[in-house]
Amino acid sequence: MAIVDVVKYNGEADLLAWKFPSEELGTWTQLIVNEAQEAVLFKDGKALDVFGSGRYTLETPNIPILNKVINLPFGCRSPFAAEVWFVNKMVSLDVKWGTPSPIQMQDPRYQIFVPVRANGMFGIQVEDSTRFLVKLVGTMPAFDRTMLVNYFRGLYVTKVKDSLSSYLLKKQISIMEINAYLDELSGYMKERIEPVMAEYGIRLVNFYVNEISVPEEDPSVQKLKDALAKKAEMNIIGFDYRQERSFNALEGAASNPGSSGALFMGAGIGTGMGLGMGSTMGSAFGEISREIRTEGAEAVPKSGQEQQMLCPGCGSRIPIRGKFCPECGIPLAKQCPKCGAAIEGVPRFCPECGERLNEK
Repeated sequence: MAIVDVVKYNGEADLLAWKFPSEELGTWTQLIVNEAQEAVLFKDGKALDVFGSGRYTLETPNIPILNKVINLPFGCRSPFAAEVWFVNKMVSLDVKWGTPSPIQMQDPRYQIFVPVRANGMFGIQVEDSTRFLVKLVGTMPAFDRTMLVNYFRGLYVTKVKDSLSSYLLKKQISIMEINAYLDELSGYMKERIEPVMAEYGIRLVNFYVNEISVPEEDPSVQKLKDALAKKAEMNIIGFDYRQERSFNALEGAASNPGSSGALFMGAGIGTGMGLGMGSTMGSAFGEISREIRTEGAEAVPKSGQEQQMLCPGCGSRIPIRGKFCPECGIPLAKQCPKCGAAIEGVPRFCPECGERLNEK
C-alpha cells in the first residue's frame, strides 16, 4: 500500500469521531485538521500525539511522543505506521433522549404506582479527545450521536428514574403536576448526569426534559384522574367525602318515607351535624326530616310541652288536666256521687261503679 501524502477528514458531518482509513504514513505526510476538530495519533493501540486545527507535516518535531516510541530519524524521509483519528469538537445541542418503556413510579402524594414516560434533548461537546477515544470509541471506525445515545441509554434511564423519584419525594409533587416543574427538574437531572459523562471526556452542555407523560388508558392513571376530578368538585361545592356519603344516605332515606327511612334520617342528621356540616346544610336536612315525620300523622308534642285533649262539649283543644273547658265552660273533672271516684270529662256513667251521671 502506498504511503499517504495527505491525511484529512472525509467523514460525515454528524460524526463525533472518524478514523482515517489508511495507516501507512511518512515523515512527509501532510495532516490537515479543520476548525472545531482534533486529530489524535495512535500507535500499537496507544494514544500519542494530539493535533489541534491547522496543517502539519508529520516530521519528528511535530510528533515528539511518536518519535520516542519508534525512534524516527531526524531530517530523513521515513515511513511509519500509525492510526489517525479525527474528533469533532463542535457542540451538539439536538441529541434526543427518551425512556424506551414506562417507568413504574409511586406518586408521593397519593401513594399509588403510575407508569411514567419522559423524553427531551441534551447538548454535548467532546472535551477530552484522548479519553473519549480510549474509553468510549475503542476500535470502531466511526462513532456518531446515535451510538452515543445507545451507549448512555442505561445511564440516563437510571438517572432519570432516580432523579425524578427523589425530586418528587423531596418536593412532595404529584405526577399529575410535574410538568409545571420541568425547568427546575432539568437542572436537577443535569447535575446528576454530568459527572458520569465527564468520565468519558464528554462535557454535558445542557439537559432538557421536554415532557413527562402517563398513559391515559392505564387503570391506575384513570383512577387517579377520577379521584382528582371528584376532589375538585367537592372543593367547589364546599363539603368533603364523608359529608357527601352522609348526604347520599339522607337523600336515599328521604326518597323512601314508607320504610324505616325516617329513623335512619334522624341518625344521618346527627352524623352529618357531628362531622361539622354547615348551618345551611343542617337546616336543609332538618326540613327534610320534618316533612317525613309529619307526613300522614299528627305532630308529636315537643318535650316539655303540656299534653292536650279535645273538649267533649265544643271540640276545642284544651289542657288535659283542666277542670272546666276554657271555651264552653263544661266541667271536665268531678267525683262520682256514689263511689267517689274521680271522673274526667262528661261521661254519662261512672267508669268505676256504673252510676248514671249525666241525664243529657
